[in-house]
Amino acid sequence: MKYDPDNHHRRSIRLKGYDYTSAGMYFITICTYQRECLFGEIVDGEMQLNELGQVVAGVYLWLATQYSYVHLNAWIVMPNHLHGILVLTDDPRRGVSRNAPTEDATTRKSLGRLVGAFKTVSTKRINLIRDTSGSVVWQRNYYEHIIRNEKSLHDIRRYVHHNPISWQQDQLRPDNPSR
Repeated sequence: MKYDPDNHHRRSIRLKGYDYTSAGMYFITICTYQRECLFGEIVDGEMQLNELGQVVAGVYLWLATQYSYVHLNAWIVMPNHLHGILVLTDDPRRGVSRNAPTEDATTRKSLGRLVGAFKTVSTKRINLIRDTSGSVVWQRNYYEHIIRNEKSLHDIRRYVHHNPISWQQDQLRPDNPSR
């Protein structure tokens, strides 16, 4: 089907006017393309990562080593998605690796660009393992929620922690009949 800008336009789901480079806590969910279960399986209520899931976990951890203003809070890799709380700070960590670039206001990545970096690096590594150069791994967009208070942070942490236990009812599970 030929692209028609009058019919094929994407509406942003981001908060209009919000600065996503600003310090704050953000709950993100990133799903695989067509919600394909690539990263392992849930066994007895616990996520068991396979090789691709370990790649995803490693690249997510890489974000905090690559960007000194990024801190990771609760997170989990699920069979077909990742949930995480990314904390962007104004004060970079002390003792950052000499290999990590220094950031200023002009080089600081927005939340969307951080998610983009995660998707790019993890996709390249996954496709290298699968010998599927150029294959799509992730859905085009991602879900985000700005965490505004301690109660919300507590509730989201609990949700992330209990996500494997509730996999059978998870809306992101491809064979969930309630979808």
